Amino acid sequence: MDATTAVLLDGVWLLDYLGRVVWTSLRVGGLFMVAPLIGTRSVPARVRLAFVLALSAVLAPIAQPPPLLALDGRSVLTLLTEIGLGVALGFILRVAFEAAALAGELVAQGMALAFAQLSDPLRGGATSGVVGMWFYIGFALLFLAFDGHVAMIELLLRSYQTLPVGAPIEDPVALAAASPQFLGQALLTGVSIALPLMMAMMVVNLAFGVLGRAAPALNPIAVGLPAALASGMLLMALLIQEIRGPARQIFDAAFAIALDLAR
Repeated sequence: MDATTAVLLDGVWLLDYLGRVVWTSLRVGGLFMVAPLIGTRSVPARVRLAFVLALSAVLAPIAQPPPLLALDGRSVLTLLTEIGLGVALGFILRVAFEAAALAGELVAQGMALAFAQLSDPLRGGATSGVVGMWFYIGFALLFLAFDGHVAMIELLLRSYQTLPVGAPIEDPVALAAASPQFLGQALLTGVSIALPLMMAMMVVNLAFGVLGRAAPALNPIAVGLPAALASGMLLMALLIQEIRGPARQIFDAAFAIALDLAR
């Protein structure tokens, strides 16, 4: 084999490999576009793009996507399917974090901190309560401690094994209904996390309400508000040790549902 033929063969192999990387990056990019932590404004878009391309280059030989097809209806449908599937997988994981945000909002009502709002980059720049951000960051740290970032890569790998690029989705209705069904489970988890602290704060607020009725000269707002805030902070410090179990359960459920979508 002469040098010219070798260069031509290497060029053909390189173009074929780049085409497979492009196909792989569609599902990977869709997932990490909406995935928790990395799919938020806290991570620059260029960093996300570099991460998606690097991961796609690694997964392309394993995923074995087809080479680039012609610009026809089948190619467009495959492109939209890959992006939609990646977005669906990432959205399921994103919904799991909304349990923490809901728990924080419910707790903030009893602590009189519902008015404390800040821009939250972890939730796409939306305005969130400071207590909700505290719970959200706690879930993020637990997600990393549970190797959730590694599980996301494993989820992508298993999705390519069970549903290769270009393969039809057997039940599109189940794919569309999975997120609303899981949302109810995530909201129930958020309520269960916040319920002990909500009951405790209700007792504190009722106690100062009774005290205000018994001693009208005592201003319940001037005394009760700092007491509720101090009690809430103390109870939150105790509660952070108990959210490990519910967080692990909701993360496991999210990955299980996401894996079912790719079958």
